[in-house]
Amino acid sequence: MNPLNLPFDAEEMLTGLRPWIECESPTWDGAAVSRMMALAARDLSAIGATVETIPGRMGFGDSIRVSFPHPDQGKPGILVSGHMDTVHPIGTLEKLPFRREDGLCFGPGIMDMKGGNYVFFEAMRQITRAGWTTPLPVTFLFTPDEEVGTPATRGLIEDAARGQRAVLLPEPASPDGGAVIGRYAIARFNLLTEGRPSHAGWALREGRSAIAAMARKILEVEAMTTEDCTFSVGVIHAGQWVNCVSSECRAEALSMAKRQQDLDHGVAAMMALEGEENGVAFKVTRGVTRPVWEPQPGTMALYEIARTIAADIGFKLNCGSAGGGSDGNFTGAMGVPTLDSIGVRGKGLHTLGEHIEVASLAERAKLAAGLLMNIR
Repeated sequence: MNPLNLPFDAEEMLTGLRPWIECESPTWDGAAVSRMMALAARDLSAIGATVETIPGRMGFGDSIRVSFPHPDQGKPGILVSGHMDTVHPIGTLEKLPFRREDGLCFGPGIMDMKGGNYVFFEAMRQITRAGWTTPLPVTFLFTPDEEVGTPATRGLIEDAARGQRAVLLPEPASPDGGAVIGRYAIARFNLLTEGRPSHAGWALREGRSAIAAMARKILEVEAMTTEDCTFSVGVIHAGQWVNCVSSECRAEALSMAKRQQDLDHGVAAMMALEGEENGVAFKVTRGVTRPVWEPQPGTMALYEIARTIAADIGFKLNCGSAGGGSDGNFTGAMGVPTLDSIGVRGKGLHTLGEHIEVASLAERAKLAAGLLMNIR
């Protein structure tokens, strides 16, 4: 009963994965994400899983919680945690169609992280087809809001992870193909400048531009970046008429630190920027935060299992901590053994060049099956 001998076929997996990629599911389109969840639910039900749809909240799409038949159902087991939302808006398929080019396959969300989610689905499909039962009960939880910091489903993920023997996240593999055993802390902020409107041509001097004030604040925010704590502004919304001095400008900022204390200092520095200058008020509101997840003995034990399986497959699985938060921040910070970034290999996530290495589908499916059949 060697899971590495299961008949994983990359071409067959691509055929099954294609409908998932062509079902576009940007985070902010709750209905689109729910359609993706329904598609995954259909595929999972077809292999004998029990699927519970959890209605979306806060404007986000549904989640699905999936369990597989097991004599110890309900006891501590393995949670596979993934997200089905992507950063790509509806219509991205016109610019980034699902296509195969030599050993690569392109498509929105194929690397982050529908490819990895599908790999674990295929692993369970082949395990079930072989008539095997995993040593521990397995649950999948697919959520709709990871790309914006998991504001709606953090509690759902933490509840699902509590008491489990292991949490596995099929996020994209690290650039060297390695796994992630810890992640840096991340905080988000909503920024607001409030100025004074006026006619931009007739009474320019009477106005106080919220846009101009925000531009100055962005430079100030990003100048706070150090080796220990970084700051960046990635979203700006303001203005409607070019002949009006803007009275309001909104922006979103992100801060990341390797240590919690550095993030705490960064948060304090950001909040201290609040105030009024030249008739324009600047306000900062804390957004969602991902706590520091530091490598722990339980996680390292999981990694050793994965490293051994990878060696049997024929590749070296390195490990390390990483930036770019995931839902592993939550489960890892809880102290639940968590292994992250064991999904597909690829490049270009969050871009119009997002792609995976086709060969990594079978490679990672073997790794997934090996983990599901060897974690006890």
